Amino acid sequence: MESEGRGMVGGVPPGAVRSADASCPPVLCVRSLQCLLRGVSGPAAMPEGPELHLAGRYINEACGALVFSGGVERSAVGRGPEVPFSSEAYRISAAARGKELRLTLTPLGSAGAPQELVFRFGMSGSFRLCPAEQLPRHAHLRFRTRDSPTRVLCFIDVRRFGSWRLGGAWQEGRGPCVLSEYQAFRENVLKNLEDKAFDKPICEALLNQKFFNGIGNYLRAEILYRLKIPPFEKARTVLEALKEQEQERKRKNPSLTLSKKLKLMRENPDLLELCHTVPMEVIATEKHLSDPDHLDNYAAFKSWLQCYLVPGMSSLRDRSGRTIWFQGEPGPMAPKGQLPHKKRAQVESDPEAVTPKGRPRASRRRRRAAAEQEEEEAGEGPRKGRAPRRRVTAAAAVPEPEVKAERRRRTPARRGRGTAPAV
Repeated sequence: MESEGRGMVGGVPPGAVRSADASCPPVLCVRSLQCLLRGVSGPAAMPEGPELHLAGRYINEACGALVFSGGVERSAVGRGPEVPFSSEAYRISAAARGKELRLTLTPLGSAGAPQELVFRFGMSGSFRLCPAEQLPRHAHLRFRTRDSPTRVLCFIDVRRFGSWRLGGAWQEGRGPCVLSEYQAFRENVLKNLEDKAFDKPICEALLNQKFFNGIGNYLRAEILYRLKIPPFEKARTVLEALKEQEQERKRKNPSLTLSKKLKLMRENPDLLELCHTVPMEVIATEKHLSDPDHLDNYAAFKSWLQCYLVPGMSSLRDRSGRTIWFQGEPGPMAPKGQLPHKKRAQVESDPEAVTPKGRPRASRRRRRAAAEQEEEEAGEGPRKGRAPRRRVTAAAAVPEPEVKAERRRRTPARRGRGTAPAV
């Protein structure tokens, strides 16, 4: 990880926005986490299961006692439909499942049916409750309170990869949530090991939301690191061994009580158990839910990371173009022609510095991030005809020495002194 305080301005993580109104809860913690995960040279990490669950808790706590009124306002560039809902008085509640969050707008009294919306956060989505006169620039969906002074619950999405849809149904094809539906999640994986998704490396299978709903890039790195599993080991090989261990455990202890099962899980967790407990650890690092931008939240999450973006760890790009962080050997299914890149502590640099081609580094990050967003749900490999992106080394960005340029400028003069070269 970068040195403490890296990229922070005035002691605040970059991207954190604090309202001038002290009574207004600030922007959701996912913004602080993304600033941490982004680093100086890479794109922002996408919100994963823990961030969506923290978003739901934030909305329920910040808005639980508020009454909203009127229609739902949508920006002209929001990636979602108009919401055909209006009420003189309604309340808002939230629930999360994997990488989705559902809002329920419930009219008070008998003034109509509830309206449900399901959100996906994309790369930078978050919710914020703020004063009506201080609306954030990228608030793409807005819900206004009835009482004065008016406050607005905003869905903020700077990069505009997030979206919402009408209705309360979770997206079809997503598996049980690793956080809130652990037992169903575990059974769904173990009974489907013949699926072609498990022909892939375990690091790629972990991004398949059909089986690992809520797991993303930083979580997969942390889970595999703790078990010392090479990221490019075949997924079926890893999980079949786990299935055999579970069957053996049941034969030896057919009457284990729930408390004993939980004790065994804590003492000797397997990969599927860590898919539940590691995200729970992320949620537990949130020390100030009502103040998501509190520096204690930032510091706690940063110190919690053991592998992802940590100096000394290696990285490779998987077949979907996502970077996997690990320690040791990558495994037998590692991409051919790639050498692991080892993370080193870097001297702080200007993220807007101009490269020799005149393109700001931030612009390149946005292009690369957009490409990674196309692979967000992963698990399906690269599209046909698409070659893996090649890593650009630091040497490629070094400008040509000035002495060569001077030599080229003098060449026409030398030719002018003698006979023209034969054609």
